[in-house]
Amino acid sequence: MSDPAHGATDETRATDHPLVLAGQYASPYSMKVRGVLRYRRIPFRWVLRGSVWDDLPEPPVHLIPMIVYPNPDGTHGECTVDSSPQIMRLEGEYSGRSLVPTDPALAFIDSLIEDYGDEWVTKAMYHYRWTYAPDIDKAGHLLPLSSNLQMNSDQAQQMYEFITARQIGRRELVGSTDLNTPLIEGSYERLLDLMQEWLATHDFVLGDRPGRGDFAIFGQFTQLVKWDPTSMAVAMKRAVKAFNWVDRMDDLSWLPVDGDSGWVSLEALPAATTKLLHEIGRTYAPFMVANAQALVSGADEVVCDIDGQNYRQAPFAYQGKCLQWLRDEYGSLGDGDRARVDAVLAGTGCEQLVA
Repeated sequence: MSDPAHGATDETRATDHPLVLAGQYASPYSMKVRGVLRYRRIPFRWVLRGSVWDDLPEPPVHLIPMIVYPNPDGTHGECTVDSSPQIMRLEGEYSGRSLVPTDPALAFIDSLIEDYGDEWVTKAMYHYRWTYAPDIDKAGHLLPLSSNLQMNSDQAQQMYEFITARQIGRRELVGSTDLNTPLIEGSYERLLDLMQEWLATHDFVLGDRPGRGDFAIFGQFTQLVKWDPTSMAVAMKRAVKAFNWVDRMDDLSWLPVDGDSGWVSLEALPAATTKLLHEIGRTYAPFMVANAQALVSGADEVVCDIDGQNYRQAPFAYQGKCLQWLRDEYGSLGDGDRARVDAVLAGTGCEQLVA
C-alpha cells in the first residue's frame, strides 16, 4: 500500500528507514503502540524518550508515545502523538494484519472497547501507582532511572521527591480520591474476572485475533498486572491468566493471521464480551456522558452515579473529544449497521454514549 505522505511502499520502508517510536516502559500507551507495531510487523526503532539516544524533534504536544516518520533521506520528519489516531493512521499506510474488523458494526464495538481501556481503565493504573506506599516507592525509585542509568544517588533522590509529589498531587484530576476508590478498584477487579472468563474460550476480546480494544487493555495491564505491586497482587488472586496474556500481547508478531478472518460475528459475541459491554456501560459510559455535560455547562466538577455510588472529579476536556469521536464514528455507520450496534448495546448501559 502506498504512503501518500512519503511516496513509499510497505516493502520500501522495511528496507530503508523505519519509523521511530519514542516512549517509556512504564507508559501504558507506549506499550500499547509498541505492541501494535510488533503485531503488524511494521519496522520501527524503539527509543527511550528523554534518554541520550533521543534526538527526536519536539512533538506538537508533549505526550508519549511519539511516532516519528522518516524523511526520504532518513532524517527525522513528521512527529505524531496520541495512540488511537496513530493506530488508525498506520491502518491507512500499511497493509495486512489489520486491527480493524471488516464489519463496520463490529469495528465500532472494538473502538468503544479501546476508548474504555484508554480513558477508564487508565484510572485504575494511575490510582494504584500513586495511592499505595509500596507502589509509590517503586515508581519513585525506578521511573527516573528509565532514561538515565548513570544518574547518581543525589539526582535520583531529587527526582524521587519531584515525581512522587507531582504525581500524587495529580490524583484528584483523574478521579483517584478516597470517595472514588471503591468504584475504581471494584471496576478493575471485575475486569480481571471478565478476562478469566473470556480467556476460557478465546484469546482476544473479539475472537482469534487482536483488535484495538485488546491493545488498549493490554497497555494498561502492562502496568497494573506486571509492574505495580498492589494491583499485581490483586491480579494474581483473581486472574492468573492475565499475566500470560500480557506477555503474549507484548509481541504478537508470531501470531498466524489469515487475511481478514478470525473475528467473531457481531451477532454471536462471546458471553464474556457481552458482559464486558455491560461493565463499560456501568462505569465508563455514565462518566463520559457526565464529563461531556460538565464541559458544555462550564461546571467545575463532574458528578454522576456509577454503580449506585456518587463519583466526582474535575472535567477532562480530552475525554470530551473522545466521546465526540465515538459518536461521530457511530453516526458514520449505515442505517443497517447502526441498527445492529443498537441491538448489541441495548440494555448494557452503553446506549447513552450514542444517544
